[in-house]
Amino acid sequence: MTGLSPQWKTGLISLVGVDMPNEETNEELFTKILGSRMLAENVCSVLSGSVTIPSAEKLMRVRGIGRKKAEMILSCVSMSGRYIVGTAAREYFQAEDVARRLSFLKYEQKEHFVVMTLDSANHEIAVHDISIGTAQNTLVHPREVFSKAVKDGAVSIILAHNHPSGSNEPSNEDIGITRTLCAAGRIMEIPVIDHIIISRTGYSSICKLMPDMIESYMPQKQKEVI
Repeated sequence: MTGLSPQWKTGLISLVGVDMPNEETNEELFTKILGSRMLAENVCSVLSGSVTIPSAEKLMRVRGIGRKKAEMILSCVSMSGRYIVGTAAREYFQAEDVARRLSFLKYEQKEHFVVMTLDSANHEIAVHDISIGTAQNTLVHPREVFSKAVKDGAVSIILAHNHPSGSNEPSNEDIGITRTLCAAGRIMEIPVIDHIIISRTGYSSICKLMPDMIESYMPQKQKEVI
């Protein structure tokens, strides 16, 4: 079974028991939660075939899943996607790591724009929701983004938003807001080191696609980090 994100697996491990090995499959993890291998396989089948997080009613169509178990499953999925970061600080140097951390965004049906604030060692400080838009776009103002960064005492930030359409390609609007926020970051001396676009089909990094644009707004010492 490969349909579920590895992020879910890590989160489920933390919910079921900290001593469980990482190599357990999603079915094995849900078996521990539900107490039945057959139920676990059926639930994983529903989750892997869903573009968005399914409703409790949809899960209750699985024989043996009542309201209580359906709500427990949804709580596990929500926790594993949104609250995966524990007490240990995590470093973020690669776009793939950020996309995995923010994988919950791919299930949102409207565009959500978030900012991840980082310390001097690229450890995550926090992830903040900045705005929620329509299925096609969202509005972002530098004031909202950098007020969070200043409050956190961030040294740099990573931007991210989802594309409900499933496309990973940055739009002209995405590139424009990235340029605006990079310019603001240079003034604030809190550089933007990447902008990640996440969808149900994967992710893309504007830093990788347009490195010259991102780096042109960075101080020299920050360029050396990335």
